[in-house]
Amino acid sequence: MQDLTNNIVVSNSIINAVKTAGANGTTVDLKGFEEATAIVDVGAEGDTLSSSIYFEISLEHSDDDSTFTDLVQADVINGTIAAGGIWLKLDGTTDGDPGTTGGDWQIGYVGGKRYLRLVLAKAGTHSNGTPISGVIVKSRPRVAPKANTVHNA
Repeated sequence: MQDLTNNIVVSNSIINAVKTAGANGTTVDLKGFEEATAIVDVGAEGDTLSSSIYFEISLEHSDDDSTFTDLVQADVINGTIAAGGIWLKLDGTTDGDPGTTGGDWQIGYVGGKRYLRLVLAKAGTHSNGTPISGVIVKSRPRVAPKANTVHNA
């Protein structure tokens, strides 16, 4: 029997905290894995998100952990990439509304580069902030089993 736990590794990219500013996430090394899934967890919005106060989350990848480029649609599954590699806009609309209960969003990566990171950008003034975290789940290991512990990179 093949189990999931021994076939994935979870790595932090955006450390869980109340966010009022944008930042590049920590790079995750995908060496030894064929695919990954980016998961963003958002708590209850601290500021009312709108068309002028929002967060955008994008994915970037790299061959050398130095020069990063935005993902394009061919690099992902089960999601849509907009210009600038943006795949999630937290703006209070139906598809980007954490509301008072929070929410989780995910997208699959099949781009084939070795390094991957989440990027958080903000628009408008975020006085109270919103709790946001992002992990990258490495999957389809070339050699299994893998120890499933959360890694910072």
